[in-house]
Amino acid sequence: MVNADDVRRTALALPDTTEKLAWSMPTFRVAGKMFVTLPEEETSIAVRCPKLERDELVLAEPDKFWIADHEASFAWVRVRLKAIDQEELSDILADSWRQAAPPRLLESHPELGVPAGE
Repeated sequence: MVNADDVRRTALALPDTTEKLAWSMPTFRVAGKMFVTLPEEETSIAVRCPKLERDELVLAEPDKFWIADHEASFAWVRVRLKAIDQEELSDILADSWRQAAPPRLLESHPELGVPAGE
C-alpha cells in the first residue's frame, strides 16, 4: 500500500514535474499540463488514461480502479492507493506522465518508455 507522500515523491521525481494546488487538492503537472491529482482526502489518485483502456481496467479490477462521475467524459481514471504497491504506482504515474509530456521531454527521456498504444 502506498500513501500521499509516496505519490508526491514519485510524481516529483519525473522530469519537469511541478506540484500545484488546484480545486483544493494537490495536482502534479509536466511542462504545465496536469497528469495526476490527489483527491478524495488523499486516499486515491486520478491519472490520465485512454477511455477504452480505462473502461477495461475498471471492469477487470473494480477494487483498484474506478471512474468519478464528474470525470466520466474525460480520459481519467481513479486509483485506490490502498490497492497498489510502489512499483505499480511508479508505472501508473510514468504512464500518465507520458500522456501529458510534450514530445521534447519524451525524446529526452527514452528510459521512461513509449506511451501505451504507440
